[in-house]
Amino acid sequence: MTEGFLKRLDTRLDAIDEYEREPVPEDRLKGWKGFIGMYAGEHTAGTEFVIGPLFVAHGVAAVDLIWGLILGNILAVLSWAFLCAPVAVRTKLTLYWQLKKICGSRLALVYNIVNALMFCFLAGSMIAVSATAVGLPFGIAMPALGDWLPTSIGWIITVFAVGLVITLVAILGYDYVARFANIAFPWMILVFIAAALAVLPQLGVSSVSDFWTVARERIWTGVPAEGQSKFTFWHVMFFAWFANMAMHIGMSDMSILRFAQKWQHGFSSATGMFFGHFIAWMASGILTAAAAGAIAPGIIAFNSAGVAGAICVVIAGWTTANPTIYRAGLAFQSVTPDWKRWKVTLFTGMLTSIAACFPALVMKLLDFVALYGLVLMPMGAVIFLDVMLFPKMKMKSNLAEKASLDFNWAAGLTWFVTLLLCLFINLYVGIEIFFLGLPGWFIASLLYVGLSAIYQKRVQFTAVPSATG
Repeated sequence: MTEGFLKRLDTRLDAIDEYEREPVPEDRLKGWKGFIGMYAGEHTAGTEFVIGPLFVAHGVAAVDLIWGLILGNILAVLSWAFLCAPVAVRTKLTLYWQLKKICGSRLALVYNIVNALMFCFLAGSMIAVSATAVGLPFGIAMPALGDWLPTSIGWIITVFAVGLVITLVAILGYDYVARFANIAFPWMILVFIAAALAVLPQLGVSSVSDFWTVARERIWTGVPAEGQSKFTFWHVMFFAWFANMAMHIGMSDMSILRFAQKWQHGFSSATGMFFGHFIAWMASGILTAAAAGAIAPGIIAFNSAGVAGAICVVIAGWTTANPTIYRAGLAFQSVTPDWKRWKVTLFTGMLTSIAACFPALVMKLLDFVALYGLVLMPMGAVIFLDVMLFPKMKMKSNLAEKASLDFNWAAGLTWFVTLLLCLFINLYVGIEIFFLGLPGWFIASLLYVGLSAIYQKRVQFTAVPSATG
């Protein structure tokens, strides 16, 4: 009986087709509803319970926070709408398979492994966020700001239990990921807002007129916590813009937006940016001020909203980890094409859960988010130029496919040299990692155009048809 059940389950999972290696067919494309809830749910999520408090810890002033978030989030939405969405709608392919057409199998292999590992670590941080709430009823010791290693066996067990549930949702495919987010988002944002409003009297707010004074003097004071660096308006603006650089400028959200009927659906990201990366970041900053600087998301949410707050943290972590594990699974799928997607996603979930056991992923989240976006950014520039601009410049798109290359040296050198130059700028010019994405994108663009102009003259082409060439 058990054997029969497992065989039926294996057959049903094998039947889930996410078009990992082919363009999404017209009858599977989705309208606005397929993206508004997904973006809102993914970005009104577990990271918001971490990033908001870290802004407080880094001494962001109230006026710098508000204007930095407004401008940075607008730039992020424009990046999704004008960079990622047009490429995704034109190709209808995942980032990983489009990259193989451009870069060749060997270079794509290296990139996809790096990309998948980065997403595993990000999803791991969200599993850890959910675990801080799940562990509360069991008295499990929560990680503190300076913790890097697992704090107890109970913490590890909790992390793996949460990771298992999240992985199962990701295995079911994009439809279930989007449906989960649509259901969770409306309730989550209300809990964020209600919890923040509930603790304002503890901070001295008795009327609307009191808020700004308390915001400046008790919450976003402009004074960093001991051992933390000082953040300014520029840190907030660039972090809000580049927090999801891997997704928009780095093109990873091709995996999501390939299901879009038109490129304008990239503006759906505004729901996530302004509900999540504005309202929720501010709300969680208020919560950490009321919790006397506590950072663990489960603790600050439970202190302000009780059981509802703790449940919100659990669901919030899931709504970010689900699509992130889904993306990571697609990346590993291109590395192991003989494996079924659900088996790859299960492996990805296990790897992610192991990473989630280490609290450093949460406590150093700002630095990690900036790093993973920067590492993936150059290939985003490569894809955008190759798909959108090379045909207009009379240059060959999908070079590796047309010339039967397994390593496109123009793309490979663009990636490696851009990162080396960004490292040089960071070490010797003194520009912090949060700001490197902007000069890095232009460096990558100039390198790829120049190197491709030289490289394509030396390559022998074969007669392989291409829709974008």
